[in-house]
Amino acid sequence: MCGIAGIIHFDQKQVRETELAAMMREIKHRGPDDEGSFTDGSLGLGFVRLSIIDLSRAGHQPMFSHDERYVMIFNGEIFNYIELREELTAKGYSFRTKTDSEVLLTAYQEWGEGMLHRLNGMWALVIYDRQERTLFGARDRYGIKPFYYCLDQDRLLFASEIPAILAVLGR
Repeated sequence: MCGIAGIIHFDQKQVRETELAAMMREIKHRGPDDEGSFTDGSLGLGFVRLSIIDLSRAGHQPMFSHDERYVMIFNGEIFNYIELREELTAKGYSFRTKTDSEVLLTAYQEWGEGMLHRLNGMWALVIYDRQERTLFGARDRYGIKPFYYCLDQDRLLFASEIPAILAVLGR
């Protein structure tokens, strides 16, 4: 079990580290092994990790694509990641880690949102395209991995658990 959290302000207000830290504190119990965050102006992504597949630091998130265009936070497990990795390797991709996270991020680079149809597993993920400044979020079709969100006129908040969202809303 890991945890994801994030904020995007629509009015271009800068994400404060305290906002993201408050969210991550609420989900810390989901990932005692590591944590990481990424901010880019009005966007903030946070992650807490419970190491399962690749126990090394190589599985640190947020994870960046090789060209650093994409940034991903991911909670879950992709059961067919070895098969996907082999298919992507045959297409010329190389991998720095043994994680399903890196395979997932590379699959997004290759197939875009269409990669969801290839996944067998349980997941909640967010991928930020730094070049296009777009955000893509998804969860597994059965909702095994939670992905809660709150949308209002000023911002989008999302997390693995509702208390992380409430921490920013002041409730």
